[in-house]
Amino acid sequence: MLKNYSSAIEFYLLGFPGSKELHNILFATFFFFYSVSLIANMVIIFMVCVDKRLQTPMYFFLGHLSVLEMLTTTVIVPLMLWGLLLPGMQAISLTACCVQLYLYLSLGTSEFILFAAMAVDRYVAVCNPLRYNIVMNSHTCLWVVIVSWVFGFLFEIWPVYATSHLTFCKSNVLNHFYCDRGQLFKLSCDNSLFTEFILFLMAAFVLFGSLSPTIVSYLYIISTILKIPSGSGRWKAFSTCASHFTCVVIGYSSCLFLFVKPKQTQAAEYNRVASLMVLVVTPFLNPFIFTLRNDKFMEVFRDAAKSCYGLLKA
Repeated sequence: MLKNYSSAIEFYLLGFPGSKELHNILFATFFFFYSVSLIANMVIIFMVCVDKRLQTPMYFFLGHLSVLEMLTTTVIVPLMLWGLLLPGMQAISLTACCVQLYLYLSLGTSEFILFAAMAVDRYVAVCNPLRYNIVMNSHTCLWVVIVSWVFGFLFEIWPVYATSHLTFCKSNVLNHFYCDRGQLFKLSCDNSLFTEFILFLMAAFVLFGSLSPTIVSYLYIISTILKIPSGSGRWKAFSTCASHFTCVVIGYSSCLFLFVKPKQTQAAEYNRVASLMVLVVTPFLNPFIFTLRNDKFMEVFRDAAKSCYGLLKA
């Protein structure tokens, strides 16, 4: 415990409770999820870059989404895995803590903006197919991606700056496996109610600001699909959106608790589980959701696998 009115410059991450055997099991499980997620996302990025059949707006956005997910998990998960191998608590400086928090929040914000852009892309593809190539041209797609990246990194400057300037005099032990903003506020001895409320509004703006065009797009998509007379036509139209819709539901539902809450100092165990959903489970599932039921991507993947096999056999 720190003396009153002294501010911590180093924190200790409590990580996961339990025995060494449990930590070894968690390490093996999370390492598997993280490795598969990295490999799957790298495969998606490689395929989108090298095959002309995948150089369309939808796959262009998917490639950038894969980059964002790789970076987001890499900011947190390796440190979490290292903590599972250590016998005690893991030390991290205030500067490193704020850098980790800034990268995590910035990349996450950019990902939400990109999710909204992908929803609008699906709306144009289903509801205005004849104008799709005009509306979603390469210039538009490039600017959408640039805006999503720049907005994410600019928007999170003040929240992290405000968090870094808190006075941490209660303790220097973070009851989490990464630098969670809620746990940092819990350790602060400042009167931070106003700051927490502003951060709550900013988080709500990002979540619901990106969710609104997604909901509106899918309302129009569903309305258009229901007007298609044949069942096969309806299924074909819906299949172009099913992967994105599934990822949106999983991503937003798991993030809703983490970022939009007026009280940042919530139960640590529940917060840990929700964080694992965002950082480990969702990035593991997303590449498979986007690709396994995508006929065009699977065709390209099979062709690439055959070419690699042929080169190895030669």
